[in-house]
Amino acid sequence: MNAEPIESDQGPLHAWQAALNEGRFTLQRCTACERHVFYPRVLCPHCGTDALDWVEPSGMGTVYSVTVVARREEQGGPYNVALVDLDEGVRLMSRVEGIAAEDVEIDMRVCHGIVREGDEDAVLVFRPLEKQSA
Repeated sequence: MNAEPIESDQGPLHAWQAALNEGRFTLQRCTACERHVFYPRVLCPHCGTDALDWVEPSGMGTVYSVTVVARREEQGGPYNVALVDLDEGVRLMSRVEGIAAEDVEIDMRVCHGIVREGDEDAVLVFRPLEKQSA
């Protein structure tokens, strides 16, 4: 599904963040080789063309790797840092929310969410798709 065009004279990362701030999760997709691209770029890393369009991905993925960062409770408690493989074939770093940090597991199915607090830029996060069996 094609997303609304994102216009930015400040580069693709700025355009991606602007869409996220509007509540839209987008990825680039190369129209030449038909592969999805993340981290936002000017040229496709797979075939080298500049034929990159913005599309809205499914937002579904699988946890590839995860680590828990320990913090004191008064500092917000522990949180996780996860690498998520999107169904579209790209891997990105984020966190999984809605579950205890230590309960996030490799191969867990997740879906995207967007979090924005106050005037800060929006952040892409993930949430478990369903309860995982032990």
